[in-house]
Amino acid sequence: MRTRGESMVSRRSFFRIAGGVAAVSAAGGWMEEAAAVETSSLPVPIAALPSFAGKVAPISNDERRARIEGAKELMAQNKIDAIVLANDSTSSVYFANIRLNGGERLWALAIPAKGKPFVVCPAFENARAHELLSAGPFAADADVLTWQEDESPFELVVRGLRDRGIATGRVGLDENMKFVFSSSLAQAGPQLTFVIATPVTAGCRMIKDAHEMECLRTASAATLAVYKAVYHSLREGMTTTDVRGLIAAAYDKVGLPGEASLNIGTFTASPHGSRQVQTIREGTVLMVDDGCLVEGYASDITRTFVLGKPTEKMKSVFEVVHQAQQAALAAAKPGVELASVDAAARKVILDAGYGPGFKYFSHRVGHGLGMDGHEWPYLVTNDMFGWELDPRMRAGMVFSDEPGIYMPGEFGVRLEDDMHITENGAELLTPASPSLEDPFASE
Repeated sequence: MRTRGESMVSRRSFFRIAGGVAAVSAAGGWMEEAAAVETSSLPVPIAALPSFAGKVAPISNDERRARIEGAKELMAQNKIDAIVLANDSTSSVYFANIRLNGGERLWALAIPAKGKPFVVCPAFENARAHELLSAGPFAADADVLTWQEDESPFELVVRGLRDRGIATGRVGLDENMKFVFSSSLAQAGPQLTFVIATPVTAGCRMIKDAHEMECLRTASAATLAVYKAVYHSLREGMTTTDVRGLIAAAYDKVGLPGEASLNIGTFTASPHGSRQVQTIREGTVLMVDDGCLVEGYASDITRTFVLGKPTEKMKSVFEVVHQAQQAALAAAKPGVELASVDAAARKVILDAGYGPGFKYFSHRVGHGLGMDGHEWPYLVTNDMFGWELDPRMRAGMVFSDEPGIYMPGEFGVRLEDDMHITENGAELLTPASPSLEDPFASE
């Protein structure tokens, strides 16, 4: 569930780093913590973890070319003449297997509906741009346009579009593009109409194919294996810092970039917890949350449990949340409105007395999942996000299913598994947690 601005490394920044060229060092300090743990003997459950590395083949250039053709079809449907993806766009990886890391300098990938794609980059990065393109589907079919430090990259983008017959018309910009870039493009090309590219980018990425599902299933399985190993390694008196080291060591064992937060006791009453160091005590609620990457695709799983004996209230709240998760799963199928899945889970929680509205279940029941830990669409009423989205589920979509109840000053319970929409209904990619006392018994 974790999002930007939360404790430790933010989920978006973690996945952005991990999915980049330097994926081997993606976990940064986490790998250092893992190495520190390995200098002593690892707990047996962590030492016994299998490797998940290399279990899924990388996305091929042929697959990316098919994605590009799909994007062009959506451009035609939405009357968009080209899309422009800029710095830190996950969509540039999705389509072209390149990450445009330019910082304050504009790097851009333009994909016209008709015509040759092109990259705009600083002149001193020309060789690197060609190197990045050489490994992707545009190796023999993209121009590199360069700008010197005293020139305008935005005018260069507009010129590249004009040279491909797009002197006027609609150009879709990546939703995560910096405002300084989008506003500068608008100034450089006043004859163009700049719109959001999400109907094209999300239109392609929302529906996962079999290969993408293999990535997501493997990521979910690896995360659950890590959680289970860490759970069986926990002891009273350990701190969140200690557990973070165990998690890092566990992901090192499975061979995947991953992370997780742990929150304890009253800190679990905040959906995203706290960065304060916390200590495990017997009989207190613990909540672990996050995931890992497989070929750029993210898992997102939460488990809530107690070491020792939970109170009756804890067990009662867990059961309500468990029922809410199952209600969302039962409601999810092609053709239903996205908001109805949130409503199904929320009704269970409200009927149990944890209301009104968002008082105790304070967030939506789920978010889309794929290359970004949070992506389109979202399971909540009024999920428009600045573009016209069909509010109905379709087969191939993947969401988190994560209802929760949070009682400030006491504790919180959230259960989160990743949910795939099938032709006839929905499935969880991991077994649902059966209890606070034995959260992995259903495996």
